[in-house]
Amino acid sequence: MRPVIEIRDLTKTYAGGFQALKGVSLDIRPGEIFGLLGPNGAGKTTLINIVCGIVTKTEGTVLVNGRDIVTDFRSTRACIGLVPQELTTETFETPFNVCRFSRGLFGKPDSPAHIEKVLKSLSLWDKRNDKIMMLSGGMKRRVLIAKALAHEPDILFLDEPTAGVDVELRQDMWNVVESLRKSGVTVILTTHYIEEAEQLADRIGVINHGEVIIVQEKERLMRELGKKELVLHLSEPLDAVPEVLAAFRLELDAAGTELIYHYDTQQERTGITSLLAALGKAGVNFNDLRTSQSSLEEIFVGLVRKQA
Repeated sequence: MRPVIEIRDLTKTYAGGFQALKGVSLDIRPGEIFGLLGPNGAGKTTLINIVCGIVTKTEGTVLVNGRDIVTDFRSTRACIGLVPQELTTETFETPFNVCRFSRGLFGKPDSPAHIEKVLKSLSLWDKRNDKIMMLSGGMKRRVLIAKALAHEPDILFLDEPTAGVDVELRQDMWNVVESLRKSGVTVILTTHYIEEAEQLADRIGVINHGEVIIVQEKERLMRELGKKELVLHLSEPLDAVPEVLAAFRLELDAAGTELIYHYDTQQERTGITSLLAALGKAGVNFNDLRTSQSSLEEIFVGLVRKQA
């Protein structure tokens, strides 16, 4: 199946000489949720703004549904909904009218029923006739999402959509994103809340210093780059890890009550069996154990640090 967005050798150099993007190539699949992660200034927003026609590229090509974003701007832009980082809202307008106007702007026929559906999905229906200036920051953020969905786009860019939104409303937005995916909408999500990407995304791309450093299925990324740790709760505290256990590179917590063993699940042997046998020989007893997997955030931080 052809990608819904095809980006090839995309560069962006600003007038002052700063190169925000350096030969980025990326494919986005139809109907997926793609998590685009990167530190501040990595190039995420520049990339999104080029695809959406807000920023002019320096070199490279971008195709949306097989059409060039420059030579066929109107049709490609009509496929896209954008929720920007900035809270740019029409202060004296109402959520209903903002969505109605945005729908008309893209040449769509008037559809109060569709706007009602969008506003209800974002818990905005009760506020449909309120002035936007009277809404909270979280409500304004949701108005931006409603506005982006008003013209029924096939592709939705969410650039930090839950910034400044409380936990409950953030969960509501996650539910909306899931329902959009089920309806066939392709979602590209940038976020500083990496647990969002971990919960929602099918694939993850990491961008840093204007370059995409990895694109991978989320589950495979976490399986191949993630590490597991085994934590043993000791029956009696230790002052230090016994010398005979040095080969296992164990960590002892500050209280001396837990030993931590890191292992790679991709290896044929984890070393756990040997560790347990060695602990018995050393007279180190434990009364409980647990395992944990690296989070996406830990993997992300490791990738970015490696490139720094």
